[in-house]
Amino acid sequence: MEYLMGIKGKDFVVVVGDTTAAQQIITIKHDEDKLVPIDSHKLMCLSGEPGDRVQFSEFIMANSRLYALRHERALTTKAVANFTRSELATALRKGPYNTNLLIAGWDEKAGPSLYWMDYLATMHSMNVAGTGYGSYFVLSMMDRLWRPDLTQEEAVELMEKGIQEVKRRLVVAPPSYVIKIVDSAGIRTVKTIRPEAL
Repeated sequence: MEYLMGIKGKDFVVVVGDTTAAQQIITIKHDEDKLVPIDSHKLMCLSGEPGDRVQFSEFIMANSRLYALRHERALTTKAVANFTRSELATALRKGPYNTNLLIAGWDEKAGPSLYWMDYLATMHSMNVAGTGYGSYFVLSMMDRLWRPDLTQEEAVELMEKGIQEVKRRLVVAPPSYVIKIVDSAGIRTVKTIRPEAL
């Protein structure tokens, strides 16, 4: 029942993810950050089995940092996305990772980038992307309202509308979410939405 969404603007990417950790029908906690930074200007949004999600994200982060240390320059967002897709494809034939993800980043030359990937190593560069049951309700709305000159404030407002739609329409909607922005200044948390007090 996870929910991840991303919107690419002219000079930024806004992503949102639920913060619920669950095992089958049991909720374990409401403060797990599934929007994991790769470096100062790139992050992965991961959903799937907790063990696969954590192990795979740490593997990608470690190899990206190793490349940066060995070659004295960081990988671009496109390079990280292609490396990630390659590792998912390799693992698919050995011991697949049950994880779907979005990769968001900002590069000096290319600007903002948003990539969608699933556990079968399918990859697409997108303007609007999402994964999880909640995205079924929100993708059409985001696609209709997206435009190339979207401001950061408008993108955050769209994310909040998406969260409200998920809460209204999904029976087992996660109660808490975090919204982050990636732009030339780096990664920052814009808003954290916690469960309402009972």
